[in-house]
Amino acid sequence: MSEIVIKMPPLGESVTEATIASWMVEPGTNVKKYDPLLEAMSDKVTTEIPAVDDGIVSRLLVEEGEVVDIGTDIMILDTISDQTDGILLSETKVEKAVPQNSNSLRYSPAVMRIAGEKGIDLNSVAGTGKGGRITRKDLLNYQPDMAAPVKKTVVTETVSKPAPVAPTASTTKSAPVQKGEGTPVSSLRKVIAKNMLKSVTEIPQAWTMIEVDVTNLVNARNKVKDDFKKQNGYSLSYFPYFVKAVSQALINHPKMNSSWQNDTVITNKEINTSIAVATEDALFVPVIKNTNNLSVSGIASEINRLATDVRDKKLKNEDMIGGTFTVNNTGSFGSIESKGIINAPQAAILQVESIRKEVKVMPDNSIAIRNMVNLCLTIDHRLLDGLVAGRFLNEVKANLENIDETTNIY
Repeated sequence: MSEIVIKMPPLGESVTEATIASWMVEPGTNVKKYDPLLEAMSDKVTTEIPAVDDGIVSRLLVEEGEVVDIGTDIMILDTISDQTDGILLSETKVEKAVPQNSNSLRYSPAVMRIAGEKGIDLNSVAGTGKGGRITRKDLLNYQPDMAAPVKKTVVTETVSKPAPVAPTASTTKSAPVQKGEGTPVSSLRKVIAKNMLKSVTEIPQAWTMIEVDVTNLVNARNKVKDDFKKQNGYSLSYFPYFVKAVSQALINHPKMNSSWQNDTVITNKEINTSIAVATEDALFVPVIKNTNNLSVSGIASEINRLATDVRDKKLKNEDMIGGTFTVNNTGSFGSIESKGIINAPQAAILQVESIRKEVKVMPDNSIAIRNMVNLCLTIDHRLLDGLVAGRFLNEVKANLENIDETTNIY
């Protein structure tokens, strides 16, 4: 046997540390090459780390929930050397070896611990992880139809009563203050919180908004949406038009596509658009690469692919790196005005709000009902100022208002 030290691998550019979200093995577990060992989580992505060879887990060097630097030793794996050809893993002298077909491989130490604490029968839990594996989230969300009564500890605070006094109009009777039951914060939510806090505390963020008349865009999209869905199998939303208009404007405003890193301004040569995709308990920001070279339909295809992969938990690490500017579709929630938090180290984030009908006075003084939208821009004031932001927004506005029914989306 020989030992291999497993290190925390790189999880993307600019990522310097990661969290051990969940161990999927324990000491004594038999693993095959490419079997998942753990889930590691950074501010960019949550990913499974595979085994680099066949072997037996010897030691886990870090605990779940621990944050470690990239390159840190995290596990020891005993592997079969070249001189032990023909020896099966089950025939080694490691007493804790677990057969490859054992159901216990589905349970990480964290899952076993939570199940024990909550008195959950793991045979009654449907796993949502890879290959039906039960995750910590499955247990935290577990609500059996006929669960045994669980004793809950309720913390109360009783307000002290003063000495008896004659009742007056202002005299009220104090009642016990009852607190709700706490819910553990997931590792993913902790990472999101950490990065949001870092962004707002380290970056001086300025905000501005512009209103755009997108009546012609609405008409153009309505003209092609039915044929588009028949050809592609998914709907054409307004969002790809906005992403395209932004990417075109970034070509002429490279400062908006830059970043502040270690007191150095980096001007990015590529225009890679980060888009926000929300799930029930997390927010992911996958990246559309070289957006300026894509058509509206090409952008729509990438948005559909990335959003689907996020929700199916199939997002790849390469889809989470390289973003240079973020466009967020807050309008999908009905928002008409919002302030986004910058996705560091990017220089800005643009919120596309919901399209609404408004009565407007036209240039010829006529009255018309128009489709209007607000574009809300947050900038890093260390490297951008109002003049640059204003010029950029006005070019995005012009790009959108120049769209009509003759615009080719392919």
